[in-house]
Amino acid sequence: MTALAALTPAQRHRAVAAGFAEEVARTIDWDAQSPVGDWVARDVVAHLLDWFPDFLAADGVHLADVRIGDDPVTAWSTRLAAVQQLFDDPGRDFTHPRIGVFPLAEAIDRFYTADVFMHTWDLAQAGGRTPDLDHDYAEQLLAGLASMERVLRESGQYGPAQQAPDGADAVVRLAAFIGRDPNFAVA
Repeated sequence: MTALAALTPAQRHRAVAAGFAEEVARTIDWDAQSPVGDWVARDVVAHLLDWFPDFLAADGVHLADVRIGDDPVTAWSTRLAAVQQLFDDPGRDFTHPRIGVFPLAEAIDRFYTADVFMHTWDLAQAGGRTPDLDHDYAEQLLAGLASMERVLRESGQYGPAQQAPDGADAVVRLAAFIGRDPNFAVA
């Protein structure tokens, strides 16, 4: 695997979204409990399909509505391709009332690609698998999220941090930081 931190936002999205696609394709039981509270595997994919269009719409960026339906593999493939096309306009700025102004590619990278990366762990864990995720990128995300922990916790979008086992790798520590049981798949 190429080090994710060294890639451009477009390349990073392609790699992270492809890794998530692998987990979607490997998922057999869409009703299996995930490490995210009351979500099953299907809900993890649905979340990534559902929230991003509204986020982009804050600045008039249109992303077609895609629903998970009975075919999560096709739904995810469709979303992956549509988001990847957004990188075709590299000079476009994106303005959001809560986060300010960023180049669109950077906004996708910071908010969506990072979310896809973190939820890859969730979907894999729902299937009893450990995904092959980039530890350096996980460490980078963990450092960035930790620097704004109060805001994250107050947003209600992250649960209370969990205790990671001694010696846990960066991926497991990231999962624990965002409120996941780091022992979910082995519990």
